[in-house]
Amino acid sequence: MEKQTLAFQAEVQQILHLVTHSLYSNKEIFLRELVSNASDACDKLRFEALDNNALYEDAPNLEVRVWFDAEAKTITIRDNGIGMSADEAVAHLGTIAKSGTREFMSKLEGDQKKDANLIGQFGVGFYSGFIVADRITVESRRAGLAADQGVRWSSDGSGQFEVETITRPERGTDVILHLRDEESEFLSTWRLKSIIGKYSDHISLPILMKKEEWDAEAQKQVVKDEWETVNKAAALWARSKSDVTDAEYQEFYKQISYDTEAPLAYTHNRVEGRSEYTQLLYVPAKAPFDLWNRDKRGGVKLYVKRVFIMDDAEALMPVYLRFVKGVIDSADLPLNVSRELLQESRDVKAIREGSTKRVLGMLEDVAENQKDKYAAFWKEFGAVLKEGVGEDHANQERLVKLLRFASTQADEGVSFADYIGRMKEGQEAIYYITADSLAGAKSSPQLEIFRKKGIEVLLLTDRVDEWMLSHLYEVEGKPLQSVAKGAVDLGKLQDEEEKKQAEEAAEAFKPVLERLKTALKDRAKDVRSTSRLVDSPACIVVEEGDMSAHLARMLKQAGQQAPKTQPILEVNPAHALVKRLEADEAHFDDLANLLFDQAWLAEGGQLDSPAEHVQRVTRLLTA
Repeated sequence: MEKQTLAFQAEVQQILHLVTHSLYSNKEIFLRELVSNASDACDKLRFEALDNNALYEDAPNLEVRVWFDAEAKTITIRDNGIGMSADEAVAHLGTIAKSGTREFMSKLEGDQKKDANLIGQFGVGFYSGFIVADRITVESRRAGLAADQGVRWSSDGSGQFEVETITRPERGTDVILHLRDEESEFLSTWRLKSIIGKYSDHISLPILMKKEEWDAEAQKQVVKDEWETVNKAAALWARSKSDVTDAEYQEFYKQISYDTEAPLAYTHNRVEGRSEYTQLLYVPAKAPFDLWNRDKRGGVKLYVKRVFIMDDAEALMPVYLRFVKGVIDSADLPLNVSRELLQESRDVKAIREGSTKRVLGMLEDVAENQKDKYAAFWKEFGAVLKEGVGEDHANQERLVKLLRFASTQADEGVSFADYIGRMKEGQEAIYYITADSLAGAKSSPQLEIFRKKGIEVLLLTDRVDEWMLSHLYEVEGKPLQSVAKGAVDLGKLQDEEEKKQAEEAAEAFKPVLERLKTALKDRAKDVRSTSRLVDSPACIVVEEGDMSAHLARMLKQAGQQAPKTQPILEVNPAHALVKRLEADEAHFDDLANLLFDQAWLAEGGQLDSPAEHVQRVTRLLTA
C-alpha cells in the first residue's frame, strides 16, 4: 500500500480537539491507557492462539516494553500481542464504533472539561496520547501475516492521518509518542516507572524498561542495554491467600493507603457466582483526619481484570464504612466503567452488598475473638459505624450487635448483649440517657432511682446517638426507653408499697404543684411529682415523642432551628428545698424559678438570662 492520507471520522475529530485543547489535568493517564491497550492486545493473541498456536510465531512470551529517547523526545510503548493489519489500523485508529463517544464528549463540559481521567472511561484511551504528544506514530503487524504486511499509521491529531505498508519482522504494535516541548518531564526513567507502579503494577504481563544505573565517572544516570521488569506482574489480591504472607498484606496496605501503621484487620476473598470479583479490604488502626467528612471519596480502589480504573470508587462501599481501604477487582465490569455506571450497575450493587457483609463479618470476628483490638477500633470508628444503623436497614441487626457504649456499670465496651444479660428480673426495657459528655450523663439526676434500684443505664454521648436512636426502637424484643422522656415507670421493679407511698406523696403535694405550675407557666409545660429522684430536688424531662433537650441543643449549635417545646419539671416532694416552698410564701416565685434553673443546668442546658438567676440567688441569700 502506498502512503495514503485519510480523514478521521467526525467523532474522532471532536475528541482530538477536546484532548489537545482541554485535557490537561492528570496528564500521566496516557501511559495507563496505552499500557492497558498493549496488555489487551496480548490477551487477544492468547485467546486467538487457543485455536491457532502458530500465531505465537517464534515469540511465545508475551510482554510490554516501554522506553524513551531524550534526544528525539519520544516515548515508545511496544507489545508483542495480536497486532493490526493495514485495514484494522484504519478502522481502529481512524473511527470509533463505541456508543460511549457522545457521552464522553458531553462529560467534557463545565468543570469536568479538564479531567483527563474521563478519556479512559469510554473506550477512547488511545487518543489520550495526544494529551502530551503533538504526533503519534503506530507501527504494527498482525500475528500470522507476512513480515512485508506491516503498517505504519501516523497523525498529528489535526483531523487527518497517514497510513502506509512497511516491512516489520516482529508481530505486535509500537506506539511512538512525539512529545511536545513542554512535556519533557516524562522523558525520565524514574517518572515512567512511578506511573507504571501507580496504575499498571498489577497487570499480569511483565512490563519491561531498560535498566538505569549511576555512572560515578560521568556523574550521571546511564541507561543500559539490559531490560528489567518494573511491575510485579502478579496482583497480590489475585494470588492465593496461602501464598501471601502477613508482612506482604501489611506492606500492600501501606502502599495503597499511605499509612505508616499496620492495619487493624483485613479480609481477602474471591467471590464467584452472579458476580465474579476479588476483594482485599482493610480496616485502619487509626482514623483519618477527614473521617467526619461524609462527602469524602471512598478508600476502595477499583480494578477491572487487574487494570486500575479509579482510586475512590465510593459506590462499592456504604458511606458509614468510608474508613475501609483496599482493592476490589471485578471480572464482569467493562474497562470503560464510569462513576454513573457504578451507581446503576447490578454487578456493582452485588459487589457493594457482598463487600459490606464481608467487612461486617471481619468486625464481628474481631469483636468476638480480639476484644482489646475491637475496643481500639471502637474508639476510632465507633461513632461512624453508628451511622449504619439508620442507613443500612438490611444489615441493621448485625450492626446493632457491634455497637458498644458506656453505662452506669462500665465506662466503655458495653454491648446490648452484655446489658440484656445483666437486666434485673422483671425489667422490660433497655434504659438509656443521652448527654454532651460522659461526666454530664453520669451526674444526671434522672439516674438516681435507677442507681438506687441497681438498674443499669446506657450512657450515650456521641453526637450521632440521637439520630441513631430515631431508627432503633428495640433490641431482641426489648424496647429502648430514655430515662429523660415521659413519666418513669419501673413496672415490676417497683413494689406495691413504694407505689402507694409515691401516690400518697403526690396527692399531699397537689396544692404546691398547682402553685408551681402558675409560677412557671412561661417556662414549663407541666410540673409534676416524681419518684425518680432520690437526692435532687427536681429534674427536667420531655414528653414521650418530643425532641430531647440534648438534641435541641445540638441542632442549635449546628445553626439549625429546633421546634420550640417546653420541658416538664419533675419535683421530688421529699427534698428539703421543695419542702421549703410550702413554708416560704414570700419567696415562692423565686424558689420555684431557682428550682427550674437548677434542673435545667443539671440537664446540661444554658439559662436564657443568667443575670436573672443571679438576682434570684442574691435575694434568697440576703432574705
